[in-house]
Amino acid sequence: MRQHVNPLSQFFQLPLSLPSKNILFEKSHYPIHLDIGSAKGEFLIELATKHPDWNFVGLEIREPLVSLCEKKRIKLELDNLKFLFCNVNVSLGEWLSDFDDGQLKRVSIQFPDPWFKRKHYKRRVLKTNLINSIAKSMNKDGEIFIQSDILKLFDSMTNTMDKSEYFNRKEVRDMMLLDKNPYNVKTDRELYSLKKNLPIYRGIYIRNSLLFID
Repeated sequence: MRQHVNPLSQFFQLPLSLPSKNILFEKSHYPIHLDIGSAKGEFLIELATKHPDWNFVGLEIREPLVSLCEKKRIKLELDNLKFLFCNVNVSLGEWLSDFDDGQLKRVSIQFPDPWFKRKHYKRRVLKTNLINSIAKSMNKDGEIFIQSDILKLFDSMTNTMDKSEYFNRKEVRDMMLLDKNPYNVKTDRELYSLKKNLPIYRGIYIRNSLLFID
């Protein structure tokens, strides 16, 4: 399976009509945790198992991974979890408009594709438009959690987040960086980085009370 796909290619620029939350979940009123770039899905599978009173959605641009994750989810009979294929920077905004007011509580973006070359920076997932789509659908005190084992990428992510009017970076014990994953569940990449003794950079941003203006 290809490790990276170009999100700016014509194929991934076609907007997808994602299923309504009422179709995805029997208990569609539960709070929602959205994981952008869900990869092999183990992070959300563990969270969904531990928290049956939440709904979890994994969004992934590599369609074969989505199929793999759905097979694992169905086998485990996790009705509060779904994996969907899409390019979030193209299809997310319209889909979020289906959520109830304040239902989107958490968003995680973990170890996204780094796209090291400067000419490829525009392929990175965290963009102002994505943040605005989330802000529009998230009420005060909702959170965005980001982490990476690549400092330059993490700095790029925090620079983009810091420019947002709608989110404020959370300090933990007078520190801007978190020393561990706040959900006590680790992704495959996080486990790999810890095994290799690589530094991991983490941060949480909290939705403030500023009303979203289109």
